[in-house]
Amino acid sequence: MQKIFYQFISILVIFTIFVSIFFIPLNTKIKIIDYIETGELLWPAPSYYGINSYYGKRHAPTSGASTFHKGIDIAVPQGSEYVAVTNGTITFADFLGGGGYTVTLTDENKENGEIKYSYCHSDPNFIVSVGQKVVKGQVIGKVGPKNVYGVVGNRYFDSNGNPTNGATTGPHLHFGMRVNGEYVNPLNYLKRK
Repeated sequence: MQKIFYQFISILVIFTIFVSIFFIPLNTKIKIIDYIETGELLWPAPSYYGINSYYGKRHAPTSGASTFHKGIDIAVPQGSEYVAVTNGTITFADFLGGGGYTVTLTDENKENGEIKYSYCHSDPNFIVSVGQKVVKGQVIGKVGPKNVYGVVGNRYFDSNGNPTNGATTGPHLHFGMRVNGEYVNPLNYLKRK
């Protein structure tokens, strides 16, 4: 019995190596961030842990912003990279109203239902595309600028009349989380250092 078990393990290891070599495409552009995993999910903004606005009721910081904040605003400078908090598929990458340029990652683990993670106020030069599979820790975007131009239908502007990257007063990463379509507090799932 023990011999059969070891043979099974050997075959499984060989099969796994074979599949990883021949069937998983190598993408030299994939960049995995070194991280400290502090919870079930990775923290989305490596090295940046300050929060400017928490989930829940708040005073709207700018015209058009909600008084119920459906995520957390992480203090991250423009151009900083953010990562996939888990394995999944990119299901949205476009301009999304108050969220500005947004990337949405959908969790492939269906045991807890459908879970979507939104990264808002992103750089409009997306580095991922809809349908792309990503792995936990992979860089999937950068924090965008405050002002963006040429967005048809953008109704968000700063005090100088310049169009903004959604309802924002400046560059930061808004991270939102929906479980089966309902927004939840990401800090119930993420932990800072």
